[in-house]
Amino acid sequence: MPSRRTVLTATAGVAAALAVGGTAHAGDQKLRSLVSRMTLEEKVGQLFVMRVYGHSATAPDQADVDANLKEIGVRTAAEMIARYRVGGIIYFTWAHNTRDPHQIADLSNGIQKASLSQPRGLPVLVSTDQEHGIVCRVGEPATLFPGAMAIGAGGSRKDARTLGRIAGQELGALGIRQNYSPVADVNVNPANPVIGVRSFGSEAGAVAGLVAAEVAGYQGAGVAATAKHFPGHGDTAVDSHYGFPVITHSREQWEQLDAVPFRAAIRAGIDSIMTAHIQFPALDDSGDPATLSHPIVTGILRGELGYEGVVVTDSLGMEGVRTKYGDDRVPVLALKAGVDQLLNPPSLDVAWNAVLKAVRDGELTEARLDESILRILRLKARLGLFEQPYVSHGGVTRTVGTPAHLAAADRIAERTTTLLVNEGRLLPLSRRTHRRLLVVGADPASPSGTTGPPTGVLAAALTELGFTATALSTGTAPTAAVVARAVAAAQDADAVIVGTYNLTAAQRTLVEQLVATGRPVVAVAIRNPYDVAQLPTVPAFLATYSWTDVELRAAARVIAGKVAPRGRLPVPVQRADDPAKVLYPVGYGLSYGR
Repeated sequence: MPSRRTVLTATAGVAAALAVGGTAHAGDQKLRSLVSRMTLEEKVGQLFVMRVYGHSATAPDQADVDANLKEIGVRTAAEMIARYRVGGIIYFTWAHNTRDPHQIADLSNGIQKASLSQPRGLPVLVSTDQEHGIVCRVGEPATLFPGAMAIGAGGSRKDARTLGRIAGQELGALGIRQNYSPVADVNVNPANPVIGVRSFGSEAGAVAGLVAAEVAGYQGAGVAATAKHFPGHGDTAVDSHYGFPVITHSREQWEQLDAVPFRAAIRAGIDSIMTAHIQFPALDDSGDPATLSHPIVTGILRGELGYEGVVVTDSLGMEGVRTKYGDDRVPVLALKAGVDQLLNPPSLDVAWNAVLKAVRDGELTEARLDESILRILRLKARLGLFEQPYVSHGGVTRTVGTPAHLAAADRIAERTTTLLVNEGRLLPLSRRTHRRLLVVGADPASPSGTTGPPTGVLAAALTELGFTATALSTGTAPTAAVVARAVAAAQDADAVIVGTYNLTAAQRTLVEQLVATGRPVVAVAIRNPYDVAQLPTVPAFLATYSWTDVELRAAARVIAGKVAPRGRLPVPVQRADDPAKVLYPVGYGLSYGR
C-alpha cells in the first residue's frame, strides 16, 4: 500500500487545517487558497467524474487498454488523470473495475497515487452505483442487501439505516467514498421502466423516511450518499437512458409527492444530489432536461430547498440529456444550470475542451467554476480524503462480507418477502407432501448480487432446506415447446415454483398451464409485484422485488416455513381488467395463519 508521504505539501496543509481541532472556517480558507492556485485546466478536470476500463490504474488487461484508447484516448486510469486531472472516477462491473474486494482496493489506491503525484496532489472521489437489489456494481463476497422496494415492503427505517451503515463501511474499505444511492423517486407509475423496484414505494412520506434513514447510515459510515433523480423520476413510462421522459405533474403535485423525499434527504444532511434527464414543464417550461435547467437546479434545488451540497448529473451519455443539444454543449449548459459534477460524458475530450473553451470565451466565468470546485473539495475534505486517501488490505479483510454483515442482510431480507395469495394455506410447503419440487421461470441477466440464474439459486436454496428441487429455466418469453417441456417435468413433481419477471403473455401461459396440471403452484415475482394482477388462478404468490441471492434465499425460507412472510406492499397493485381499481392496496400482505 502507498505511504501517506505520497501526499504532497499542499494536500498535507489542507489536511492539517481540517484535522480535529481545526475550525470549519480555517479549513474553508485553506480550500479557497488551494482553488486560487489551481490552473484553469486543473479546475475543469475537477468537475468531471469519468469511467475508465480495467482492474488496475496502471496495468489493465490489453482489452481494457484498447477500450480506453477507443473511448478516452488514454491507456490507463493513471494516464487519464495525468491528462485531464479528473476529480472523480466511477466504477462499473462492465468496465472490469470490480473483480474482487482486494483488487478494488488496489485500484482505488492506484488511482489516488496517480492523482496525488500530480501538481497540488488532489485526491480523487471514487464513486459507484451500489443501490442493492437490481443495481449493484460490487458483488459477492461483499454484502448484498435487498433493493429499495423490498426495503419499502419491510417498512423499517432501522433496517434502512443498517443497510446504509454496513454497505457504507464496506464501500469505504474499498476506497469508494461516494455512492449514487438512495433512489428518492416516488414510483407512482407501475409501467415505469427505469425506476420501478429501485424506488422504496409509491407513498411520499414512507419513501422520505427510508431515504433519510439510508442517508444517515451511509454518511455515518463515512461515505457520501446521493439522492436521485431530482426533481423526481417516479412517474414516467420512458427510460431516460434511451429517450426523453416528460413528467406531467403539476407544481402542487410535485410539492406533495416528488419533492418530499428530497426535502427529507436535505434535512438529513445529504452530501450529494443527482439530477434527472427529464422534462418537467410545471417546473421549467423551456423544454430542457432538468440537468440543464437553471430554474430547477439553481432556482428550486439551491434556492427554494436551500441545498448547499454537491449536485451531480446523471450520466451524460444517456439519451435523455443528449436529445436537444450536442455533447459539446451539454456539460457547459449543465454548469450554467448550477451543477457541480459532470458524470461520465460519452467523450471526455469533447466535454473537457468544451468547458475550457466556454471559460476562455467568457460564456462561463472562472468564478462560477470555483463555486463548484469548492463544494467538491469540501466534500472530499469532509470524507477525510486529504488526510487519508488510501485503504488497506487489512481493512478489506476485517470489513467486507463479514459473517455479521451477511447475517444482517439475511435477516433484513426475511422481513421484506411479501405473501399476496395463499389459497388453502398452500404455503408453507411440507417436506412430507411436497418433497419433490420443480423450479421453473424467467432467468434474466443477473445483477452483481447473484451467483447464478434465479431458478438455480432458488432450487439450491430449497434443496438445502430439505426438499429435492430441480431447476428448469424457461426464460422471459417461453415458446410453446418450452412450456410443454415444463408441463411434462411438472408431472414428476409434488409442487412447482415458477418465477415471473415483468410478466409477459408467454409467461402467463406457462403459469396457467402449470396450474392446469393440478400440481400445487407457487408463483414468485422476482421483480415487479404487479405481476400478481394477471395471475388470478395461481394458488400462492410471493413477491421478492428482485432476483438477487439474498432475496431468493429469503423466499426459499418463507416457502419452507423456516420464517413467516412479513413484507407489506409498498405500492398498490391495480386490477388487470380495470386499472382504475385497486386489487391489493399499499400495506397489504399475508402471513401464515391468516
